[in-house]
Amino acid sequence: MPFQPFQPVLHAEWIKIRTLRPLVGGLGALLAVTVAFSGLVAAGTDDGSDPLFTVFFGVSFGQIAAIAFGATAVSSDLRGGALRLALSAVPDRRRWFAAKATAIALPVLAVGLVTGLATLALGKYLLGAAGPPWAVGLRGAVACGVYLTLMALFAAGLTAVLRSGTATLSVLIPFLLTVSFVIGDLSGGLADLLPDRAGQVALHSTRQGSLGPWTGLAVTALWTAAALLAGARSLHRRDA
Repeated sequence: MPFQPFQPVLHAEWIKIRTLRPLVGGLGALLAVTVAFSGLVAAGTDDGSDPLFTVFFGVSFGQIAAIAFGATAVSSDLRGGALRLALSAVPDRRRWFAAKATAIALPVLAVGLVTGLATLALGKYLLGAAGPPWAVGLRGAVACGVYLTLMALFAAGLTAVLRSGTATLSVLIPFLLTVSFVIGDLSGGLADLLPDRAGQVALHSTRQGSLGPWTGLAVTALWTAAALLAGARSLHRRDA
């Protein structure tokens, strides 16, 4: 098989993403939902709760848009023979999937960082002196962008395994909104290693459990890497 440079494959996948309206709308929803819910919580907070988590509370809802983005970006190539067409141009399936993952990660990271900074600015304005210090807040803004990117890629990998965006959303959204909290209440420290709970440690002012801000994101990154490797293996072994 002749060598194919990576950049043209990435460019082709980027064109797909920026021309699909649901994906562009998903990035807008990520920004709007995160900022809106964070602002509502910050505006209604008058107690001594964690100021950083108050500012970034909306990430718990914004991650749904990130997951939908990652799942839709992959599932769009699994319908109507689109994958066969893509692989006819890029026979190396691992190269194609790496380009797809990169084309997902870059816009989510960019929008996620903008979302983090906008959320921080709004939260600081609403909370005033009760808000988090700028150094801690900026850490939270960066963590916001990284966490949302990891969750989008986690969904992308799982979609490649399940071969269905609907199945991925049916698994992940109930898990994040319900099951993760139930498990956390019942299992103690083991729940800290779940991808969402580990990653969101960085959105708290004080350490939660045994993980720190960056070790928590590292745990989420390991979950994401496992999902992407499983997705690449699934694409390599199955018929298009």
